[in-house]
Amino acid sequence: MPNRTIAILTTALAPLIWGSTYLVTTEFLPPDRPLTTALIRVLPAGLLLLAWTRRIPKRSEWATVVLLGFLNIGFFQAMLFVAAYRLPGGLAAVLSSTQTLMVLVFTWLIGKTMPPKAAWAWSAAGILGIAMLVLSPSARYDGTGILAALAGAAAMALGVYLSKYRRTSLPVLAFIGWQLFIGSLFLLLVALLAEPPLESLSPANIGGYLYLCLFGAIFAYVLFFNGIVNLSSAAVSSLGLLRPSESFRRPFIEA
Repeated sequence: MPNRTIAILTTALAPLIWGSTYLVTTEFLPPDRPLTTALIRVLPAGLLLLAWTRRIPKRSEWATVVLLGFLNIGFFQAMLFVAAYRLPGGLAAVLSSTQTLMVLVFTWLIGKTMPPKAAWAWSAAGILGIAMLVLSPSARYDGTGILAALAGAAAMALGVYLSKYRRTSLPVLAFIGWQLFIGSLFLLLVALLAEPPLESLSPANIGGYLYLCLFGAIFAYVLFFNGIVNLSSAAVSSLGLLRPSESFRRPFIEA
């Protein structure tokens, strides 16, 4: 099997895993704790990867690592869980999938390269098709949740674009670990300011947090950033359209 095909298949697992975030959040986690949930997801994952790799960015690389840690992890995870707590899973995932179009916009505006018309058409068609599958007429539309989902998609799209072109000397695991750790520092600050401490956790809560940390953070981000290294930004972002395919299973589970 060609290396590109392997890269596409493995990278595609990341958005499929991330699509389950909405179900796990609403069914297994304590209510009204989006920032705390984001922090618990990424801080342990970042510390584990840093302890494993034991690599430090060069002085000239810190600005890149901090910027990407904020975009890809800190701000994105905060907005992701605000949307997950306030919107139905299908709607949140569809709004997040607009990241595909946003990457094309950044490629055009920042990279001064106009993506092919087919890329625009396929991205728009993909989002529209998924929306037709997962959106329900009875879905509740929360303005804050919608803005959070779109803001998170924009941050991740910019982060994906910059990750492709602002490389560092760090191995992939160390690169991910530093982003997770730096992003978690931002989340720690805002969580302490905006949310009360968690009370006692049930076994279901603990299981949900473990899943989000081990699979939703470490495993999925390793696959995703490996894809960024081996594929184009547009190709990686287009795989994000798979995220709602996992989210829209919830209505069938509940039926």
